[in-house]
Amino acid sequence: MRFAITLSDRFKPVLDVFLHAGWQPLKLFCTPVDHRMHHHKESLEAAERLGVPVQLSRMRERDLLELAEQDCEALLVASYNWRVPDWEPYLNYAVNFHPSPLPIGRGPYPMVRAILDGHRQWGCSCHQLTREMDAGDVLAQEQFALRPDETHESLDAKLQLALYRLAGRVAGDFASLWEQAQPQGEGSSYWPLWRDEERMLDFNLSVEDIMRRVRAFGDFECMATVNGVTVHVHRAQAWRESHAYPPGALILSNALSLLVAAADGMVLISEWSLNPPGGVSGRLRG
Repeated sequence: MRFAITLSDRFKPVLDVFLHAGWQPLKLFCTPVDHRMHHHKESLEAAERLGVPVQLSRMRERDLLELAEQDCEALLVASYNWRVPDWEPYLNYAVNFHPSPLPIGRGPYPMVRAILDGHRQWGCSCHQLTREMDAGDVLAQEQFALRPDETHESLDAKLQLALYRLAGRVAGDFASLWEQAQPQGEGSSYWPLWRDEERMLDFNLSVEDIMRRVRAFGDFECMATVNGVTVHVHRAQAWRESHAYPPGALILSNALSLLVAAADGMVLISEWSLNPPGGVSGRLRG
């Protein structure tokens, strides 16, 4: 099948699998990336190897018309920050690969909240692209277990492995899965992108709650106010310990580490900065 795809490197497994299945690429659409958590270097290199054009600006209806004139049959959406125009007048199919087990976790970047909310199962979905975000009928899903100590980075790796499996199922039996796609049903939830306030560590909470937030945001980094100064927390450890210090008190410090009292223990901030990491903030879309 002749197809176009929207892509970032985190979703490159989708492109690789469809190419292996014999699908023919016509065009690749990318968005601007932060070159820290999101990249498109490998995607652009793949497009160059394949000899297909790349578009970094927002997809317009004229782009869909041009695809139709090339007998493009399908659009695969695999990471795209912009809303796709109405594709139905131009293409036969359009699907979205979404990093959650829909209908749970609609929205731009649900993985952080998956850890914050303590989910024990997670997954990814392929659904028909509709005007309502992440709401189309589901072609297929892949699910996997989450550990109690899951981190943002380990969840991301598990998702990429699941994307390989999911894309393989979809590419190998696309027409049948499209015809048999099922509505998402009850329990839908839209998870907006986090605000900067949600990245703040509250030392009045337990060390378990504090570390869950650190693990959930991972390389996006949390923030903490220590001695009246806000720092960006890249890495921390914590343990339960009885003490008489008020929560948030700075107990020890050196050039590399800050030891801060929490409600029921200690938090050792071992990697931190006064500056945001490469400009990344909670306002960035994933």
